[in-house]
Amino acid sequence: MVTAYLYDAEVGHRRLERLDASFTHRLYLWLVDLDDLPRLPAPLRPFARFDAADHIGDPHRSIRANLDAFLAARGVERPASVLMLAHARVLGYVFNPITLYWCRDVEGVVTAVVAEVHNTYGGRHHYLLETDEQGRARVDKDFYVSPFFPVDGEYRMRVPEPGATLAATVVLRREGATAFVATLRGRRRPATPRAVLAALLRHPAVTLRLAAAIRRRGIELWARRVPVVPRTPADTDRGLDQLAAAG
Repeated sequence: MVTAYLYDAEVGHRRLERLDASFTHRLYLWLVDLDDLPRLPAPLRPFARFDAADHIGDPHRSIRANLDAFLAARGVERPASVLMLAHARVLGYVFNPITLYWCRDVEGVVTAVVAEVHNTYGGRHHYLLETDEQGRARVDKDFYVSPFFPVDGEYRMRVPEPGATLAATVVLRREGATAFVATLRGRRRPATPRAVLAALLRHPAVTLRLAAAIRRRGIELWARRVPVVPRTPADTDRGLDQLAAAG
């Protein structure tokens, strides 16, 4: 039985506030069962690690145990299974702008979705989403992500559990208008050693290149005189509070 998949995907970012600017980036992502993480041949293991330190909660516990603790602190029953969509650590480096967790009951029905958002400053924040049958949810923005947007507004997400295809959308609404749209589209394939090697060859240093692309885009926006919104101590504290609550 296949318990891990790869998605050949494209991420798109479009900013609509103050100016209309967009970019796309090709990459690949993993969809894994947190109770049965992939076991690759030894030569490939440095290119596909899933460490608790890169995700929610206590780095000395498993990702699954940390997610369970996060849910329990919010009154959510322990799910029967959890699927995680994320980048793996490649040669010691990983950057996940967003990690998604689909929590399912014994019948495989999605009962909760958690969106874990990382910024390029090393912070992370977790949103417990109440999704409808189409995977749609709304949640207040509560974390500093981009230096070009303040911590306000509302996210409108569409994050259905992926199947043969992946289709997720995150829209930031501010003052009654769409300020930013992120899309993620992809196609699934079993995470065989051959498929993993092919993905590595197509997208070497995948998350390092993604982080560099995001920073390069930030420099372009700054050069076009888009105002920078400085971080405040409250923004940093908010991220730390989330880590403590998750642990």
